[in-house]
Amino acid sequence: MLGGGGLVGANVYASATEDGGTDSAETLSSPAGTIDCPDVGTKLTAVPDDAKEDVAKELALLDQQIADAYQRLTESAQAIQQDAGFADNAIMNPLKEKRGATIERIAIAVDRTGDRPEGLEALAACTLRPAESASGDQATGDEGGDGAQDNGGDNQDDAGQGDQQQGDGQQQGNGGQAGNGPAVADYVDIKSVQPNVQNPALTSDASRGTFATSCGVNENGLFNSDNVIVAPGVSNGAHHFHDYIGNQSNDAFASDEDLANAETSCVNQGDKSTYYWPVIRLQNGSQEQDANSPGGGIEGNAGEIVTPKEVTLNFVGSPRSKVTEMPRLLRIITGDAKAFINGTANANASWSCTGFEDRQLKDKYPLCPQGSDVVRTFKFQSCWDGTNIDSANHRTHVAFAAADGSCANGFKAIPQLVQRIVYDVDAPSLQDGGKTTPLFAVDSFPEQLHKPVTDHGDFINVFSEDLMGEMVDCINAGRECGVGADEGDDPGQEEPTQPPTEDPTTPPADEDPEPGDGNGNGGGEQTDPPANEDPETEAPATEEPGDEAPATDPADDDKPTVSSTVAPKSDGTPSAPADNDQAQGGSGDDATQPAGVGDDAEDSLGTKPQAVSGDLAETGTTLWPAAAGAVLLMGGLLLLMRTRRGSRRG
Repeated sequence: MLGGGGLVGANVYASATEDGGTDSAETLSSPAGTIDCPDVGTKLTAVPDDAKEDVAKELALLDQQIADAYQRLTESAQAIQQDAGFADNAIMNPLKEKRGATIERIAIAVDRTGDRPEGLEALAACTLRPAESASGDQATGDEGGDGAQDNGGDNQDDAGQGDQQQGDGQQQGNGGQAGNGPAVADYVDIKSVQPNVQNPALTSDASRGTFATSCGVNENGLFNSDNVIVAPGVSNGAHHFHDYIGNQSNDAFASDEDLANAETSCVNQGDKSTYYWPVIRLQNGSQEQDANSPGGGIEGNAGEIVTPKEVTLNFVGSPRSKVTEMPRLLRIITGDAKAFINGTANANASWSCTGFEDRQLKDKYPLCPQGSDVVRTFKFQSCWDGTNIDSANHRTHVAFAAADGSCANGFKAIPQLVQRIVYDVDAPSLQDGGKTTPLFAVDSFPEQLHKPVTDHGDFINVFSEDLMGEMVDCINAGRECGVGADEGDDPGQEEPTQPPTEDPTTPPADEDPEPGDGNGNGGGEQTDPPANEDPETEAPATEEPGDEAPATDPADDDKPTVSSTVAPKSDGTPSAPADNDQAQGGSGDDATQPAGVGDDAEDSLGTKPQAVSGDLAETGTTLWPAAAGAVLLMGGLLLLMRTRRGSRRG
């Protein structure tokens, strides 16, 4: 999130929907190379209060300089091929001069009221790497390796490289409709990932409660490319679009007073907190409102913005102690928007699929099977220094708990925000680079290439003091409280215990058993499905064939207790496809059926009756025989009466 680092890949590809017979990911020009700039912001751990505003603006300017250099590099690919010195003379040297001047202003601003930071001058120069190096970096750099191992994704990088060689060779390095990612290697079949979620054991002093708040799914359409935490007072400080829920006044110029007095989308009006994260887009050629704007299409963030299907916000306790109240206006950033170049030290991305959330991916997008949706989960820092609501690098005032759940260095345990965002998106068709079913990716800084490891979330606490007190009391007492906390039996709010079963009547074609080649579908029918797939052998290790849990049973893992309403798509239609019983695991003909119902085998095969189930149908099966018997009885009585009358007259 912090200023000045960049690894820029200049590759230009056709739009996923471009006409004229052009392949969706065909290379239109050769890669010009990459630019790698040191991240200045991470070096600034102590900035005087009087200098923070000026420093933030200068850091944002460093990001803008990298974005401008990226655009010039992309536009100059042909000139660079013809003249090896063009890049240095026209791009690299001017960039170094601009960065040097900006870094000097940062040092001066800090020096006015504090100690001048040392060594910043050496961060001005950036390195131009040849395109061959770029391809290797993307396959084996920080994005893979340790990140993949930490998340249990065996051989994910090898699988990614295998994918990269598919699709007529069109996805070497980068892809996507804007040319700066994502790449085929950024995706992996969730079924190939082993369960890897571990939770610390609870002690006798643990705070076991949960407090839920519900703030919608950004159905209000509140977007911008600002970041009031990192770049206050700077338009387009994020260089990518954010979804916003909760506080409705969050932009680059929002003051603390603006946030406190704002409207909120939260059901409980005592929660005016702001929750925001980068949008997800489909690389399908759609022109969104920011298609020709900074932060949007100009900086490589292109395609259809996907509204979440549901968002859950839970605050949970500490496994080792009671929690204390968050200070009002506490700011927390989780994850690193520049993790592709900064490394994974601050990365906190978690990608998965509904029904498979015991398997979390850090550096890959998941390919979800039919009936399963894409899930992003953010677990925010839960330890606070007890004094500050922010810090110079926006990190050191809060920290993650240790592996055993304890807070170090005298930090205090605070309620941990667990944010879960669900999307109804189809698994992309990797074999043709997303031409048939488009790639999806998170918005990013242009030089971060839409890598999944760069995913991040932001939170500013604007709970009322009374409501924050209620939250802490609830969590420490071990209760479940908040909006919707008593609705845990609603099947639309929790996922099935077992992963959805794929339809064996439509076996996928030509599936490569290696991880990363899966072509699952997050809803709707598969495109170019893999052949010869054995549903039993392909089933995840946690699934027991033939022992399907009821659709309404809550999942065993830690699921949020409240969910937002299902969001309409951009054309105003519901998220659930009307003609596809498999999408979202339910019947498209039943508009009242909540998301998550019907993810079992019967629903995925479309065999569960919808119109004849329920009390009315069951009552009918017993009423008809009774009615027939009554008619016969009445007929017999009438015949008997007539017989008696005739005998009397005779």
